[in-house]
Amino acid sequence: MPSPFPGMNPYLEHRHFWPDFHAMFIPALRVALTAKVTPDYFVSVQEQIYISESDDDRRPIGTPDVDVTFGGFPKNRGKSAGPTTVTAPATVGIPRLRKRKIGYLEVVNSRDQKVVTVIELLSPSNKYAGEDRESYLAKRRELFTTQVNFVELDFLRGGPRMPLKDLPTCEYYAMVSRPAARPKADIWPLRLRDQLPTIPIPLREGEPETTTDLQALLHRVYDESGYATQIYQYEPEPRLAPADAEWARQLLAVAKP
Repeated sequence: MPSPFPGMNPYLEHRHFWPDFHAMFIPALRVALTAKVTPDYFVSVQEQIYISESDDDRRPIGTPDVDVTFGGFPKNRGKSAGPTTVTAPATVGIPRLRKRKIGYLEVVNSRDQKVVTVIELLSPSNKYAGEDRESYLAKRRELFTTQVNFVELDFLRGGPRMPLKDLPTCEYYAMVSRPAARPKADIWPLRLRDQLPTIPIPLREGEPETTTDLQALLHRVYDESGYATQIYQYEPEPRLAPADAEWARQLLAVAKP
C-alpha cells in the first residue's frame, strides 16, 4: 500500500519507527543528490555522536566500539603468584552513559575536498531539552558562522522548534541557509496536510543550485522499507488533534485493499 498521506506520514514519527526512517531517509537523499551533482561534488553520509547521561539506572554503560583483549604471557615467564584480591575502602557511582549516532549529509567539492553544504534531518534527541539538543545547537551555531550552506529538515511535530525568528505556525519545515544571505534563511513551513516541497540544495556561490523533491523521496523510502505492514499498528506520536485523527482514519480506510 503506498503512503495514503499527501505529505509527511505522521505514523512514521512514532518512537518505534523514527530511528529506522531516519536511517533510511539520509542514504536515500544521498543517492538522489549524487545523481545530480557528480562528478563535481561528492555526497557523503556522516555521523554525529551524542553521549549523554542516562537517568535509567537499569541501562548499562555504553558498549565499546572496539574490544581490546590481551594474549597469554609467554610460557618462560615463570610461575604465577596466583590471583590477588584488593578491596577498596568505598565505592562511588559513575554516570550511566547513553550513546547515539545520528546521520547527516555533507556535500563536498571534488576538486578541493571542501564541504560546501551540510544537510540535517532532525531527530527527537535534537529537539527535546537535554545534552543532545545543546550539542546540536552548538554545531548549528558554528555552521552559521562558516561559508557552508546549511539545510535543516524538521519532519517531527513533537518537541520545541529550533531557534528561528518569525517562523510561521507549522508542524514541519525545511530551512535553507546560504552564507551570503545570513542572518536570513529561506523557509518552507508545512502543515500536516501539506505536500512536502521540492527545495533547492545550494552548492558553491555562483554555481547553479540543484534541487530535491522531498515528497517523492519520502514516498520512495516508505515503499522500499515496507512501512505499510508495520506502522499503522500504533497511534501517531504525538497524538493527532481530533479533526486530524479523523482525516487520517479516512485516508487509511480508502487506502486499505
